[in-house]
Amino acid sequence: MDSEQDKMKIKKIENGVVIDHIPKGKGLAVLSILGIGEGFHATVSMVMNTPSTTMGLKDIIKIEERALEEKEINKIALIAPAATVNFVHEFQIVKKRKISVPDAFEDVIRCPNPKCISNKEGRPLLKVERKSPLHVRCAYCERAYSSEELLELSSFVA
Repeated sequence: MDSEQDKMKIKKIENGVVIDHIPKGKGLAVLSILGIGEGFHATVSMVMNTPSTTMGLKDIIKIEERALEEKEINKIALIAPAATVNFVHEFQIVKKRKISVPDAFEDVIRCPNPKCISNKEGRPLLKVERKSPLHVRCAYCERAYSSEELLELSSFVA
């Protein structure tokens, strides 16, 4: 039985973004890759392991006073390739965008191979080999990585 007291309510945001359909338990990783931590001063709300009719359980993030650039959306695609980003203005969703995995991640994440030339010169370029589960290959050293390996071994380009 769900009573009104059992339901958690998170206030609407006036301006910012809502990232929905994040796989359960991955919300903190999304915040991390977006650089949102202790130094971030706007309101951030996150719900973890909330019921979803399509995913079973999911995470949701609301970020006040923040827009997302294409590069940041591509970063989210590494963790939550089926997520949705809602852009909010004056409490209304003005744009809804389903995240999709690009054909390549250019200048988004560094190659985990410390000997790769892209870490010293040029711009990192990881080509997508398979979208589900996500696997990429460095265009320079040709090493292949899963999205989990990338997140554990790499650092994102600022």
